[in-house]
Amino acid sequence: MKAKFLATAGIVAATAVALTGCSGGSGSGGGGGSEAASCTNTIVNAEAPQVTVWAWYPAFNEVVDQFNNANDDVQICWTNAGQGNDEYTKFSTSIESGSGAPDVIQLESEVLSSFTIRDALVDLTEFGADDVKADYAEGAWEDASSGDAVYAIPVDGGPMGMLYRQDLFDAAGIAVPTTWEEFEAAARQLKESGSGAIIGDFPTNGRAFNQALFAQAGSVPFEYDSANPQEIGIKVNDEGAKKVLEYWDGLVKDGLVATDDAFTADYNTKLVDGSYAVYLAAAWGPGYLQGLSDADPTAVWRAAPLPQWDAANPVQVNWGGSTFAVTEQAKDKELAAKVAMGIFGNEEGMNLGVDKGALFPSYAPVLESEAFANKEYEFFGGQQINKDVFLDAAAGYEGATFSPFQNYAYDQLTEQLYAMVQGEKDAGQALDDLQASLEQYATEQGFTLK
Repeated sequence: MKAKFLATAGIVAATAVALTGCSGGSGSGGGGGSEAASCTNTIVNAEAPQVTVWAWYPAFNEVVDQFNNANDDVQICWTNAGQGNDEYTKFSTSIESGSGAPDVIQLESEVLSSFTIRDALVDLTEFGADDVKADYAEGAWEDASSGDAVYAIPVDGGPMGMLYRQDLFDAAGIAVPTTWEEFEAAARQLKESGSGAIIGDFPTNGRAFNQALFAQAGSVPFEYDSANPQEIGIKVNDEGAKKVLEYWDGLVKDGLVATDDAFTADYNTKLVDGSYAVYLAAAWGPGYLQGLSDADPTAVWRAAPLPQWDAANPVQVNWGGSTFAVTEQAKDKELAAKVAMGIFGNEEGMNLGVDKGALFPSYAPVLESEAFANKEYEFFGGQQINKDVFLDAAAGYEGATFSPFQNYAYDQLTEQLYAMVQGEKDAGQALDDLQASLEQYATEQGFTLK
């Protein structure tokens, strides 16, 4: 079954993309699968074995330098092979060809199963991963695990909260909503106030964003264990998903939210020019928002917890998050595992990620530190947004299970949501059609449906 999946799963486009070394490096990777890779960073100890790493974290060069300066027995040779699907496409090409993969690779949690089913990642339990489990947030660790196996070490997470324009709320006399019922009331109040803003956006291409909203209402779309990779449970049209989608479909039909595609130029502009009063965001969202250009200089941004369906029983959800995995092409898997566990697995490296790269840490010694909790954010008027919002969200997140064809599932979800907002079908029909399409796809790929 895996061989068939290799050819057709399509976690990313199978288009061959030539691997390109980054210029400006001063070292040469010799320890892993990408023997001829050039290093973006400077190798401190040329005599030490090198581990090749693909990653796209912001300010990662400083983290790599910190690691290399602190380790005499191994050096990281880093290449930025692209972000997200750009990197995954290159990784897929190397898997199919049997060469060219790095020793260690940055992967988002949601795509791990898409690569484990191709036997492309190493189970890190034999290299001591279980020994560091207590150092990581529970939900992030669960996302990187499948059954008893651990396929990656968590780095950063995306517990969700609500970023909002306090000035727009005040002008319309709106209190910060704590439930989705209040959120809808706030949306109506804002519209009726004559404000030029609407409360926010429901992007049909939201992918993990939309899935997280479904999960908050109890949706569990997939049941999957890499120990039994030929079986999968699919229930994307469960009661929780339908409840959430019917809610947002209602907001769309009433003109209370936009349906702009996320992360487009138009969407980015509307995030900061006063078109949207709310940005439902992961913990990495504040850094993303702050980095956008042409922001309204009068904007007063604040952060609050994500609205809940039942305020007395809050459910925390996660949008995004990344890990370091060791590839099966790594020549020295033990050394590669040391790097995967050690890059951000220390306070110095993780603090660099937080301070320089705006990462929301999964590494508990930093995540649970007073310094991180009390960190003040000038963009939010000095608000301690970690303490006020995201730490509780992270602590309450219990993890999720993703399918081994997650990108395909997201693409199908996007297609169905687009049909819904175009008025071609209602929320229930969209999710039923999604269920049917994924069941058909899984069966065609050789899976047995649970």
